[in-house]
Amino acid sequence: MSMSAPIKLIMDQIENVRQQLTMSDSNKLVLAYSGGVDSEVLAYALSQYRLSKQHSQQLPSLPILLVHVHHGLSANADVWGEHCQNRAALYQLPIVVEHLELTKMPRQSLEAIARDGRYQAIAKHLNQGDVLLTAHHQDDQLETILLALKRGQGPKGLAAMGELQPFMPKHKQLLWHARPMLGLSRLQIEQLAEQNGLIHIEDESNADDQFDRNFLRNQIIPQLKQRWPSIAATAARSAALCHDSQLLIDDEVSHRLPPMLTSTADAIHYRTESTGLKLDSFFAQDACWQAHLLRAFLIMHQVNLPSQVHLTQLISQFARAKNDANIDIVIADKHIKRFEQHMFVVNGADEKQVINRHLAHEQGLISALRHNANVTPTSTVTADFAGNAQGEYKFGQHWLAWQFAQTGPRLRLPQQGEQVSIVFAPSGKTKCRPVFATNARNKPRELKKLWQECHIPPWRRRNIAAIYYNDNLVAMLGLWIEKDFLAQQDDLGLSFTLL
Repeated sequence: MSMSAPIKLIMDQIENVRQQLTMSDSNKLVLAYSGGVDSEVLAYALSQYRLSKQHSQQLPSLPILLVHVHHGLSANADVWGEHCQNRAALYQLPIVVEHLELTKMPRQSLEAIARDGRYQAIAKHLNQGDVLLTAHHQDDQLETILLALKRGQGPKGLAAMGELQPFMPKHKQLLWHARPMLGLSRLQIEQLAEQNGLIHIEDESNADDQFDRNFLRNQIIPQLKQRWPSIAATAARSAALCHDSQLLIDDEVSHRLPPMLTSTADAIHYRTESTGLKLDSFFAQDACWQAHLLRAFLIMHQVNLPSQVHLTQLISQFARAKNDANIDIVIADKHIKRFEQHMFVVNGADEKQVINRHLAHEQGLISALRHNANVTPTSTVTADFAGNAQGEYKFGQHWLAWQFAQTGPRLRLPQQGEQVSIVFAPSGKTKCRPVFATNARNKPRELKKLWQECHIPPWRRRNIAAIYYNDNLVAMLGLWIEKDFLAQQDDLGLSFTLL
């Protein structure tokens, strides 16, 4: 059977993706394979593409993987999985079937949950340099544009789907997502399936108009096409123009945003463990740019973008807030917070975490202290159980050094009968007399006041380790040493980074 022009078009698009991304011979093409008519045609085109490469000896062992996701939502799901495995065997393409267990929470869209779960399942099979392929086509693009209009989205949403776009699933590096059939209509794809005798599944949920995309596909778009037959193609051109506009906006934002961000060299970055947005600089921008800049800041922190209304409310709330206001806006698993004229994004897991962890990062330091308890203060230090007289410990994202020394501010060694321990989130009423790197406190001051004085935000305080000798707080790692527990004169002591 001679190869049809549309199949050749799909194969050319796949080749363009490989060339554009300079994919190596070991990089995979991974197809999201449902077994519906669209992905069936793309699976067939992939098999033809690989055959053409093998026959020409250009790429004898082109890596391709089909991934079918079993959502468990239909009584026919097992049959669909078997269909995909059988067709993959016919195409001589490897396949993996991933099973999902979906839980729908109140006010969550089943469509969105299934889509997110599907992409995360497929992402497990994507490595650096691999490319995800999906079978979206021109009519899917029209649906996406209409949904973006319904939601009141701007150029970014109206740009809809690109033929090649970045793809960054959770806990994965940047990958690429290609749609080689975006230039074909649904009718062309159905004709391809019929011409090539391709058997495909029919998902009964596609007839359920309670889902917005199905409603558009089954009720609205047929009427639009009856009135304007070329509307899918012309809407795709509009999407391309919106994409160009968005590129211009993104380019301008890429120049405006960086000066507004805290850098790793800023003192506040050491204390907050997060890249902050400087609110003074932010609110000096025109209102229209504030929305674009905030979107970019939230995307940088992988926050699900709120609607335009909610984004405007968020900006207004930060603009009206007093300097000491404790703002905490929750978006999915992220917290948008305000601290000292900066906006920060904090992961929900970090925000809710109550420290009760093993001391993997502090173990060497604590072991060294315990091992050297009771030594004469002027003795030569002995090594800890691992043979270490110096090392590192984790202070948030920073690795800070510790060592035994006889000069500089340092913690005295524990005395006989003193038990060494680490405590997280000690009481804010604890009285402290801290010695910092360059100054000291003579009068006692409550810990909660010192947190403010040291500019430590609330969400970081519970993650900073306190060293105790028996019931006495003797040091806050990375911040200070208690005055009463300083090593004297040239006595041996523990030295570590101080604020």
